[in-house]
Amino acid sequence: MECGAAGGFSEEQFREACAEIQQRAPAGANWELLVETLGFSIYGLLDQTGLYEYKVFGVLDDCPPALLADVYMDLDYRKQWDQYVKELYEKECNGETVVYWEVKYPFPMSNRDYIYIRQRQELDVEGRKIHVVLAQSTSVPQFAERPGVIRVNQYKQSLAIESDGKKGSKVFMYYFDNPGGQIPSWLINWVAKNGVPNFLKDMAKACQNYLKKT
Repeated sequence: MECGAAGGFSEEQFREACAEIQQRAPAGANWELLVETLGFSIYGLLDQTGLYEYKVFGVLDDCPPALLADVYMDLDYRKQWDQYVKELYEKECNGETVVYWEVKYPFPMSNRDYIYIRQRQELDVEGRKIHVVLAQSTSVPQFAERPGVIRVNQYKQSLAIESDGKKGSKVFMYYFDNPGGQIPSWLINWVAKNGVPNFLKDMAKACQNYLKKT
C-alpha cells in the first residue's frame, strides 16, 4: 500500500537522545521520581492536562545494545512478547516506514491505536557507540480511524542504548502519549508504576528468547 507520510527526524533529535543517556536523572526541577524498580528510575513530568511525560534511566543486564535495538525494532516479534498488542504492522510510504499499532486497554475502555513513523541510527559519540530509535505520531489518509478504537494523535518516544561496559545495556527512554477520552487516575498511576517497568522487563526477557530464535 502506498501512502503519503511527511516528516522525519533531525540529526539534533538523535543527538538529544544521546545527551540524555549520559545523565542519571532529568535536568530541570519539575521532574519527579515516580518509582525505582528492576534497576530503573522512572521520572514523570505532569503537564497542564494531567498527563505525564516519562523519562526512564537504567541498565538491562545480559542484553547487549545491538540485540536490544534489534528486538525493539522487530514488530513481528513484539507481537509474541508484548501482551498489550492487538495489531501491529508497517507499510512503506514514499520512502518512509509508517507503523500501525493497536493497543489493548482494560475493559470497559476502548482500545487505542497509533499511526507513527520511526527511525534508527547508530551514532559515535566520542568513541562510544549509541543506538537511538525515535518515534512520533503522524497522519496519513490511508489509515482511517476505526469504529470503537480511539486514535492517539499525540505520541512521541525516544530510546537510546549503549553498552554498560559489561554484557548489558545502559538505557534511556522518553515516552509521551495523549490517549484521549476519560482515563482514570488509577490507570495513569499503573502505567507509571507498573506498565513501564513491566515493558522493560518483558523486553529484556524477549532479548534472551530472541537469541534462541536466531
